[in-house]
Amino acid sequence: MGIFAEYAQLLVEVGVNIQPGQNLVINSPVDCAWFARLCAKAAYAAGCREVIMKWGDDELARERFLHARDDVFDAFPDWQAAFHNGYAREGAAFLNISATNPENLLGVDPDRLVRAQRSAGAAIQEYRNLQMSNAVPWCVASIPIPSWASKVFPDCPGEEAMEKLWDAIFQAIRITGDGGAVARWRQHLDTLAARVEKLNSLRLESLRFTNSLGTDLTIRLPEDHLWAGGGSKTLSGVPFIANIPTEEIFTAPLRDGVDGVVYASMPLVHNGSVIDGFHMEVKAGKIAAVHAKTGEDVLKAAISLDEGASRFGEVALVPYESPISRQGLLYYNTLFDENASCHLAFGEAYPECIRDGARLSEDERKARGLNTSITHVDFMVGTADLDIWGRTRDGQEVPVFQKGNFAL
Repeated sequence: MGIFAEYAQLLVEVGVNIQPGQNLVINSPVDCAWFARLCAKAAYAAGCREVIMKWGDDELARERFLHARDDVFDAFPDWQAAFHNGYAREGAAFLNISATNPENLLGVDPDRLVRAQRSAGAAIQEYRNLQMSNAVPWCVASIPIPSWASKVFPDCPGEEAMEKLWDAIFQAIRITGDGGAVARWRQHLDTLAARVEKLNSLRLESLRFTNSLGTDLTIRLPEDHLWAGGGSKTLSGVPFIANIPTEEIFTAPLRDGVDGVVYASMPLVHNGSVIDGFHMEVKAGKIAAVHAKTGEDVLKAAISLDEGASRFGEVALVPYESPISRQGLLYYNTLFDENASCHLAFGEAYPECIRDGARLSEDERKARGLNTSITHVDFMVGTADLDIWGRTRDGQEVPVFQKGNFAL
């Protein structure tokens, strides 16, 4: 088996963990068609009922946002809503190949992007709810494309940049070409599970983040919060991995329990633009102000998408010495950058982060302290000098991170 086929097999058999007779929806850029075909072959070999392809294209997306009639962005096609909601309702698995030019939508009117997200969010809310509650298995992964590789390695010719990005990705996802990736992933998941168990045993009431960038943020946690990380399980008990790679342990903040200031430690790629040099002021859980050296208008639009977009849905712990961090690369792709750094997300919280959350309605989750939104945007806050102190519900102060790494 070649190294690319091994990667495809990992995504299909471990990522979404396709079950015999189950449908698989693959979302892929047209630039990645050759790899999507490998994933389809691996899925059929594993007993998949049918592989359904949904293609995307950077250049056409840019042309649409720049030149389509303005009323286009206030509606979402009925056939697309039926596609997403229908396959999710039927229990299909979803594999998303995330590969895009980080600055593909630079210069696009942020209002168009916000309106498009709002209309899509309303139309495919059923799909999002089923995905976020782990009712269906899903996995996000990436392969290089030239525009992305050139952004990561700007001083390298095109082919060399592609080769370097492939090498970096294979290192990050524990593929060496020896056929042992699945075994290495099983061991890695065991390590993450042990950390999850340790954090859950502490019954933390809050976390306080501080570092030399200026971050001083206190995050209260729901009383019955749960930490998660590595693998997840569907409501029917089938294991899957939502992100490959993954190095994080995460939970949900209390919706109105975040206060202070937080500085991003890395640029954020969002809606086809790069947001850099930014920080947020937070009061009673709500982002009260944002400041950015680059992309401030995009960031302000992102947190105004709906009421929940200005609150936090995730706090994730990643050691500064994680394998991806040690690469010393800025990927300009959140899938990788968030696994090199502790991060937060504004927007929707994962229901699995409170006890029995996946079986609760949106109103019930909100009443238990979880944030709800049609968006979920991760941004990186970890540094080599990040300290995180936890306060337990019986009043003890415990070091969770010291100088960027786990102290537990």
